[in-house]
Amino acid sequence: MEMTLPGLVRPTPESGPSAAIHAVGTEAYEGWLTSQTAETAGWLAASGFKAKHRAFSLLPGRDGSIAVLVTLDDMDDYWGLGDLPYRLPEGDYRLEGVAGDTLMRLATGWGLGAYRFQRYKSAQRAPARLCVEDTSIFARVMRTVAACTLVRDLVNTPAENMGPAQLAATARALAEAHAAECRVVVGDTLLSQGYPAIHAVGRASVHPPRLIDLRWGETGNPEIVLVGKGVCFDTGGLDLKNASGMRQMKKDMGGAAHVLGLARMIMEEGLPVRLRVLIPAVENAVSGDAFRPGDVLRTRKGLSVEVDNTDAEGRLVLCDALADASEGTPALIVDFATLTGAARVALGTELPAFFTHHDALASALADAGKRVQDPLWRLPLFEDYRAQLDSGIADLLNCSTSPFGGAITAALFLDAFVPRTIDWVHIDLMAWNQRARPGRPRGGEAMGLRAVFAYLKSRYGNDDG
Repeated sequence: MEMTLPGLVRPTPESGPSAAIHAVGTEAYEGWLTSQTAETAGWLAASGFKAKHRAFSLLPGRDGSIAVLVTLDDMDDYWGLGDLPYRLPEGDYRLEGVAGDTLMRLATGWGLGAYRFQRYKSAQRAPARLCVEDTSIFARVMRTVAACTLVRDLVNTPAENMGPAQLAATARALAEAHAAECRVVVGDTLLSQGYPAIHAVGRASVHPPRLIDLRWGETGNPEIVLVGKGVCFDTGGLDLKNASGMRQMKKDMGGAAHVLGLARMIMEEGLPVRLRVLIPAVENAVSGDAFRPGDVLRTRKGLSVEVDNTDAEGRLVLCDALADASEGTPALIVDFATLTGAARVALGTELPAFFTHHDALASALADAGKRVQDPLWRLPLFEDYRAQLDSGIADLLNCSTSPFGGAITAALFLDAFVPRTIDWVHIDLMAWNQRARPGRPRGGEAMGLRAVFAYLKSRYGNDDG
């Protein structure tokens, strides 16, 4: 599945000259400076350069060329070069004296920093390009950056161009590119095939709801199921969101975007797993056929759910998909969902919450996130809050009536649809950068994707950091 990644290039014999980037540790800066020419030392002194974390300076050459100095507190900082693609002049650059995992990390941050969403408006300039000669490292960097670019593009695209049908088309194209199978269950067929909750949430929209089911890998390998919330736009249903609450609801399919990006990484890496991706894709709209507060919905697992609030729709579509995922013998289920504002209140917008019953899995996943600077934070599946989901007329309420602990009660609702014997991780994320940071422009963002992939690599493949 070809994608344009303008900030990265692998040089060929026909490539033109590239400017050197000297990445120097802040503690090693003084020693590095003594090895430079008097002209370079004089330039840095005259320009007032200070060796701080992620500081940089252009270095003029006698022949009119330039080089670049970057100082870093940590040479393995993924985001050390993340600002440079749009701060350096256009052209080609190369990292001097950097190889291995350090090169992979710095190049990944550069590639992610070169991203701009350009479907409707072109960027004012092209990013500077980093030349990566090592074929293996270039492939690893491209795999990661392409997956994150896919996630960002899907989340940034407005619902008029990224509804349930377009999301399904993206999954089909991904499947075709990697010799995978993709089945889509659409509209009223959801009822006959056992997905009543997905149908109930999406039936009010002119864009029919659907379940996307992608499968890849050999039968004998351990089965990994990725489940992504695909609410392509969320009005809140009859419990209508206000204008500010609805403004960014194009991103409510961020979980679906994440599982497609992660699936791409798994298939391109060729991990020895049997992959299944399930995406309930709906629009939570308002019409005469909209599901109502007080309705009791049936689910694939057979549990009945009383609807307290139609704006708690994500867990309703996920519960059918999770029940389906649990019917086989999966080694691991991971779901991604832009599920609750409560998780953002607890941890802010830049730190996704995750839930699991399995302590060893939680520890390994958190450690993977630290290694690749893609952090996740565990919140508890606190059993005492399960009573907040009690209904007088059904097996469950779809949400608690309490204003407290909403991320936990949402996770407990999903927990009712996954047997405790299965390794399951629920990730509640923002999928959106409220501010720009090095390597992470404002807008749609892949959060936790690299962490989960690093965990899968360590569990099922060769961990490459």
